[in-house]
Amino acid sequence: MPMPSTPSLTERVAGAAAGALIGDALGLGTHWYYDLEALRRDYGPWVTGYTEPKPGRYHAGMQAGELSQTGLLCLDLLRSLTQRGEYDQGDYTARLDANFLARMDGTPYSGPGGYTNQGMRDAHQARREGKPWGHTGGYADTTEAAERAAFISLRYALSPMQGALLARENILLTHADPFVAALSLSFDIVAAAMARGEPLDADLGGKLYAMVERRELPYTHVVLAEKTGAYDSDPLPTSAALTAPDGLLFPSHIWRAAQDPDVRIEPAWKASLVYGLPCSIICQLPAAYYLAARFGDDFESAVLHAINGGGQNMSRAMLTGILAGARCGLSGIPRRFLDGLADAEEVQDLALQLGQQARQGS
Repeated sequence: MPMPSTPSLTERVAGAAAGALIGDALGLGTHWYYDLEALRRDYGPWVTGYTEPKPGRYHAGMQAGELSQTGLLCLDLLRSLTQRGEYDQGDYTARLDANFLARMDGTPYSGPGGYTNQGMRDAHQARREGKPWGHTGGYADTTEAAERAAFISLRYALSPMQGALLARENILLTHADPFVAALSLSFDIVAAAMARGEPLDADLGGKLYAMVERRELPYTHVVLAEKTGAYDSDPLPTSAALTAPDGLLFPSHIWRAAQDPDVRIEPAWKASLVYGLPCSIICQLPAAYYLAARFGDDFESAVLHAINGGGQNMSRAMLTGILAGARCGLSGIPRRFLDGLADAEEVQDLALQLGQQARQGS
């Protein structure tokens, strides 16, 4: 039997981009069930695909396969990236103003996508106060910025410093807390590394940390400063640097746990109970890393265990979909997930365009 071919960079980037939107759409009906018995009553013992929200739920009135507001924000960024050929923050923020903020009133249930997360509500309020983009980020501890900015990091997968700096600009549009921004950017850097073909394994964290030491990623590297006795040697301006590179080490520690026969979470969806059901990035990232490490290139198992874990399963599935999609490539994603998406043809076409642009470099 011939061995399966290794996905190309184009395929991996496209798989990660499509995987994010698939994860979002999978969560539409089952979003925010913190009572797991209620989730099972409404959708059965195992959710296998796209579902329609029940009356009275967060995205009621929408159809199975459609994107939430977070997914729509990502899709607009994907459109901007592919049409402009690069990350143009002015173009993207103009889209945010016209397509989202103009249709919002600052409450949770306004604007496209059925529900507006706190990060976008903060940005909406800041814009109403006349603040320019870049001074609009709030202090939500959620993952929407990580999910969104991953598309930028993926686009610049072959230019890690450039991709990280641009992704950071995008993160700060909605999430200004330094800890949340650093963890968000760490996730995006990990996703880009996997798109380049780096495996999620015990060595990935060390490889990325070495890039920090070589000044190939925009972190203020405290350990190196301690070795040299100088904190002023960072070539990046303070406003561009980040202070918490340890988020780059996190995935490899989670990978070790996922491979350790003495550390088992059975069934794997219970990672949501181990790491936490809430929306906080400190709950979402470890669960996504665990599921991506546990299932390797089995995209379907990874995202379905993310969804069936309840709680903030939409973000968990988006993050997992990015990592699993970067591992298996677009062709490794089951057709039913791709075909069942709203605007499926556009999503696949744009995802492949993003992959082709990534292959061409900066």
